[in-house]
Amino acid sequence: MLAAPASDLLQNALIVGDNGEALEALLETHRGTVTLAYLDPPFFTQRAFTTNSGAAARGETAFDDHWSSRAEYMEFLARRLMLVRELLAPWGSVVLHVDPKTSHYLRVLCDEIFGEDAFASEIVWRYRRWPSKQENFQRVHDVLLRYRKDPTTKGRWNQLYEPLAASTQKTWGTSKQKAVVNDEGKRARSSKTEDASPGVPLGDVWDISVIAPVAKERTGYPTQKPEALLNRLIDALSDPGDLVLDCFAGSGTTLACAAERQRRFLGVDASPVSVATITRRFAAKGVPLACVPLADLTSIPAPPDSTTRLRLDGRGR
Repeated sequence: MLAAPASDLLQNALIVGDNGEALEALLETHRGTVTLAYLDPPFFTQRAFTTNSGAAARGETAFDDHWSSRAEYMEFLARRLMLVRELLAPWGSVVLHVDPKTSHYLRVLCDEIFGEDAFASEIVWRYRRWPSKQENFQRVHDVLLRYRKDPTTKGRWNQLYEPLAASTQKTWGTSKQKAVVNDEGKRARSSKTEDASPGVPLGDVWDISVIAPVAKERTGYPTQKPEALLNRLIDALSDPGDLVLDCFAGSGTTLACAAERQRRFLGVDASPVSVATITRRFAAKGVPLACVPLADLTSIPAPPDSTTRLRLDGRGR
């Protein structure tokens, strides 16, 4: 693993240990400083996940998703979401990545923790994969729940766009449209301008492919998410220099994308397979990464704008 000079570390570290304990420890120095927190927790599948093609060793157990009950699973996530909320800056967001079997439970949970008025988006990530034989519609999407820390504060937001529809381009080309109104102030028609259109403001249904078996970004970690998905979230919900947190770091996609986009980052994972995967990934890119044991959290400097101090007491806004 590459060693980074202390002046370059800032927040660019992977904390090795239990994420609940790590998040609680980070409250001492990082409360109110995270612009974007992305959580991709286990999905309550009641099975273990092993490494696949692309991993250093195939068939290793990456993590175990067995639970004694749904209540245990919900309590596990509730504690971590409450801690993440306290680490968020007032302008920050949390994105919770779940599947359709758990999303409705967790949306109610997040309403309780963040407040119903803090709900911002339900993003549907739609993908294609090999069909399964079942007497049901194929499941081809995940759900990403976005909540804001403080809906009364201007949040971090960068508008993203998707391409214009083919029919629009055929009629109007790629120029911006301008509404022409009549004497009564009603829209009469549209006209073209000389300015190029940036496209259509991005909606909340995202068609992004899963990682192909031969893709260069594939690490072999069983639940690895595509860089295109994390790049989109990071671009929209943070600026260069902002702090991005992923406390279920897994394959390290969030951390790698944050580094490429000049964001500071903190990752947490206790799995030896996760730590080894992330370490290899950063070494291959030649990007410095500090692996910090849970006991050494005080070695991670707080961000320079660490001024917000809030309490962990229910919703606490």
